[in-house]
Formats: sequence, C-alpha cells, structure tokens
Amino acid sequence: MVTNTRPLLVAHRGAATVAPEHTIPAYEAAVAAGADALELDVHLSADDQLVVIHDARLERTTDGRGLVREHTAQQLKRLDAGRWFGRRYRGQRLQLLGEVLERFRDRVAFAVELKAGSDVYPGIEERLVTLLQLYDVADRTLIASFDHHALRRCREVDPDVRTGALVVARLIAPATLAPPGVLTALCLQAELVSAADVAAVREAGLDCYVWVVNDAADAARLAGWGVAGLVTDRPDLLRPVLDGPVASP
Repeated sequence: MVTNTRPLLVAHRGAATVAPEHTIPAYEAAVAAGADALELDVHLSADDQLVVIHDARLERTTDGRGLVREHTAQQLKRLDAGRWFGRRYRGQRLQLLGEVLERFRDRVAFAVELKAGSDVYPGIEERLVTLLQLYDVADRTLIASFDHHALRRCREVDPDVRTGALVVARLIAPATLAPPGVLTALCLQAELVSAADVAAVREAGLDCYVWVVNDAADAARLAGWGVAGLVTDRPDLLRPVLDGPVASP
C-alpha cells in the first residue's frame, strides 16, 4: 500500500558531512540537497546573544577556548569555525541565530534545539521565541530540547509555538510526557524507535520526529510508519527516498 505521507527532511547542523557543521556552507549545501528544514543548536553568549553552535565549549569546532558563555558575540565572531574541517573552509564564522533566520527564512523551515534552558541561561526561552516572532518564522519552527521545563517556558511565552521533547529511551506511555499545552511533538532516537512507538506518539496527538537517520532503508521504513520528520546528516541521500512512493506498514 502507498501513502502520501511525506516526512519533513531536517538537515542536522546543516549538511555536516560535506561542510563544517553550523556554518553557512553547511546550510547552503543542505538547502541545495533538498532539505525542508535546518536543525540549529543554540547557546547564549556573554552578552546574551543566541549563538548557533552544538557544544557548550569552543574547542571542537573553532580555534577558540572555553565556554561560549564566557565570550561576547563580537569575540565569538572573530573565531575560525571552519578550518578544523578542512583548509578550504578556513575563515568560516560562527553564526548568530538571527543571521541564519534572516538568510534562510524564505527558503526552509527550522528546528531549533535549546541545549539548555533558564537554569543555565536565564531568559533564553523568551529570547528565542521573541526572535522567532521577529523574523516571522515561529509558525515554521520546532523548538526541541532535552530540558522539558524549558519547553514549557517557551509555550508560556507563546502558546502557539511548536515544541518537541527530545527523548533517549523506549517509550512506555507517550501521553504522560506531554501534558496538555506543553508539547506538540516527541523527538525519538533512531536506534530505539519502533513502529509501535510511532503509532503511540501519533495516537497521543503528537508529531513524531526521529534522529539521526542516515540510511536510505531506515528512512523509507520510518516514512512508512508515518513519522512527521527525519533528522539527518545526509539530506542528499534521503531526499530521493522521500520523493519516491512511501509504503505504509
């Protein structure tokens, strides 16, 4: 049987296998490969700017040292965020969230992961939601986090914002993770998800996103199960799979 269900293809940190993660070349490559959305991780700088970077520390993906939180946005923008990946990317810069939204808002949707909530970065939820509203992308953005309290705070700022709880476990009762008015989605780890999990999430009235999916056969199977989105490092590999017929289970 064939279904018209088409999961959103979400590029994990951009096309991070062909360009340094969370840089403009990675995002552009993801869009060129057919990604429907860009996945962005955010931390706060010392002057409370939302910075797109996965790690709380700078060493892995820049030539800087220390915590993102210990540097102002101006200081962070001076760092090289591409040379670690390859010489041709030398000089790539860290991006502020507003810069990415401005460049890509008319081309793709977004999935923004809060790496920590107000317990670490006071006021980050309000700053994020306000920025999404300012760039008019709130209705095309999923806010995800392992910090479920942070997601609740986001919904308190804007009850219409879409929120997804990241979960690293097998589900027992999805509805218990999503009290009314807090979540619109659950984001499950690919290695742990089953067809029954996806069905249970959907029966609870939630969207189901799966991360990280880099295998074409896995993508086809998950699409058949009716997931809402696939987070991938390989949008180039998965796009042809999702553009073909999707078989239901």
